[in-house]
Amino acid sequence: MAPAASKLRAREGLGALPQLALAQYLRLLRLYPVLTKAVTSGILSALGNFLAQMIEKKREKENCSQKLDVSGPLRYAVYGFFFTGPLSHFFYLFMEHWIPSEVPLAGVKRLLLDRLLFAPAFLLLFFLIMSFLEGKDAAAVAVQIRRRFWPALRMNWQVWTPAQFVNVNYVPLQFRVLFANLVSLFWYMYLASLGK
Repeated sequence: MAPAASKLRAREGLGALPQLALAQYLRLLRLYPVLTKAVTSGILSALGNFLAQMIEKKREKENCSQKLDVSGPLRYAVYGFFFTGPLSHFFYLFMEHWIPSEVPLAGVKRLLLDRLLFAPAFLLLFFLIMSFLEGKDAAAVAVQIRRRFWPALRMNWQVWTPAQFVNVNYVPLQFRVLFANLVSLFWYMYLASLGK
């Protein structure tokens, strides 16, 4: 009877695992908000690139022996950790302070600030940092930005505008970076596909 009881306790323990993980995440978010958001951003950015590579590999069935590019997820992890997490954290704090909920049309103003100022600047930063991490020279970076920035920004506006409307108006401040990271999982898959 003892083995059955221990199996039952083990199952209950596994069922409690998501709650324990959430509690730990909330604790870390409260104690170390920037670091927690940076780590989360780094992990989810790397995962997005990894999934993009897996999708690309499936799409090109004839070249199934092609190995995954480990440097891709590493670059995305670096970008997520050092840029996405910290910059998003401070941008959302700034937005909350500059355009509080009580301001008339706060939701629209927040969305416009995000879409017209933050999104283009952040996307440009993405192209610059990724090019630097890939070891490209200035001429190659300029060509890449000229060729890919506007199509990527238009797609950004299509994908992110509804997501950011929800994020900046309905998601609690401490979870906005996480919400954006989850949307970014798919967004980075798209951006990684542009590199092909």
